Amino acid sequence: MSASRPLLEAVTETVGPWIRSGLGPLRWGGTALVVFALLLATWSLLAKKSGFFPRNWERYVATLDRRLRALYMQGSGRDIAHTQLAISVGILTAWVLFAIPFGWVAIALVAIAPVFYLESARRTRLAEIEDQLDTMLVALSNALKSTPSIGAAFVSIIPVVPNPIRQEVELATKEMKVGASLDQALIQMAARVGSRQLDSALSSVLIGRQVGGNLPRVLETTASTLREMKRLDGLIRTKTAEGRMQMWVIGALPAVFITFFSYAFPGYFNPLTESTFGYVLIVAMSSAWVGSLIWARHVLAVDF
Repeated sequence: MSASRPLLEAVTETVGPWIRSGLGPLRWGGTALVVFALLLATWSLLAKKSGFFPRNWERYVATLDRRLRALYMQGSGRDIAHTQLAISVGILTAWVLFAIPFGWVAIALVAIAPVFYLESARRTRLAEIEDQLDTMLVALSNALKSTPSIGAAFVSIIPVVPNPIRQEVELATKEMKVGASLDQALIQMAARVGSRQLDSALSSVLIGRQVGGNLPRVLETTASTLREMKRLDGLIRTKTAEGRMQMWVIGALPAVFITFFSYAFPGYFNPLTESTFGYVLIVAMSSAWVGSLIWARHVLAVDF
């Protein structure tokens, strides 16, 4: 990145003004040539089967595919990666030719946007599954009262439970139909979702199946416990909401003050940017600021 940036700046200073001041056809022809050159350079980096860029490209595509499958989303990771690449080339071209501001910031946002979106979708889906756990356990308990087979009970609750937990139950039953045991299917289901509450619920099913006893009653008790934990979690989050709001307000104050003083008193922070000791102070204060936010979040975190 540091080696290519002076080259791009040189291209911007020489080619950009010439194209912007030229005639219409010449300007757009130059733009097309630059876009073609960038695409050709990208293709040459990714065409080789071995090397740093191809390996990391395939690894990134595989990561996107894995996350899409875990979220039961349509599409492929390669399509997303190609779209990111095309948008990044377009932004880079506009940055070189037309000197758009914050071009590197836009490219960085394009690079991290799918990962952040998929992670946000995963967290939302996980919260929905945990909210539906008590419903699934009650439905499974009622199904076990009419059929002694746990596998058949899981199949019977598929039309009853809502998505997204229905998708996980349906996939677990499909795995059992192709030869997986009940224990393996439930363990793989817990590993896919990655929820401690789901682990506890499925553990109660497996342990109750192995030790015997009144499994429907055990499941009803587990569902009641999960509902109580959910109620306590909401209560604690309500009590700590004011503290979290204060944390973000106080955490944003340094940025607000820096922006205000920079516009109201130009040159106010020049002593910090004109000496090595000033940069040391900036790094120290920034580290203390970030560390205080992390510690405050740790103090206000709710964990059961």
